[in-house]
Amino acid sequence: MFKDRYDAGMQLANLLRHYKNRDGVVLAVPRGGVETGYIVARELGLPLEIVLSKKIGHPDHPEFAIGAVSLEGRVLTPRADVSPEYIEEETERLREMLRERYRMYYGDRKPVGLEDKIVIVVDDGIATGNTLLSTVELIRHRRPRRVVVAVPVAPPDALRNIRDARGVDEVVCVLSPRDFYAVGQFYENFDQVEDAEVKRLLEEVWRSGAGGEKPVTAQKAPN
Repeated sequence: MFKDRYDAGMQLANLLRHYKNRDGVVLAVPRGGVETGYIVARELGLPLEIVLSKKIGHPDHPEFAIGAVSLEGRVLTPRADVSPEYIEEETERLREMLRERYRMYYGDRKPVGLEDKIVIVVDDGIATGNTLLSTVELIRHRRPRRVVVAVPVAPPDALRNIRDARGVDEVVCVLSPRDFYAVGQFYENFDQVEDAEVKRLLEEVWRSGAGGEKPVTAQKAPN
């Protein structure tokens, strides 16, 4: 049991000490994963960035991920019962959401690049892992040296799927209980994280000099 996401981050960071001060970046899944990722990044002396991707849900079952989209790319699991028109419409709708999120969190700041770096993907927990696996595929397109998935809690079957997935080099997890129903059951405090808190934590890391680069001229969100 974790007191909150910060406590979970400390326990997770203790299992990731071998990455301290390495050439890497902590990539947190907003919004809950940012509190956990903030602690991991601080303890390991690494930059903190966020995952800018969204899952593409099945038209009849929106919670079921059939792929994911980022500002730069898209991955899909081909399905005969999903039309190309739906995929294109969802891709554009989700990209517009991501553009807004980019502007909200980054403003005129340029995120740290992932090429040839150790990328530690952090969330506050995993239920099925399907969305995360799609996100990992998108991250791989940016040519990192190594991808580590790090979470405080996840069910055993989800962990197995992630460990066996192409593109995942290491999985680190504090708790993997069999009696898993929801991520929140393992936290004493699992309050929703607001956008303002995500922005505050990112800016705190950036002010310390461990975050993204601020360009000379303002950067627009990618089209």
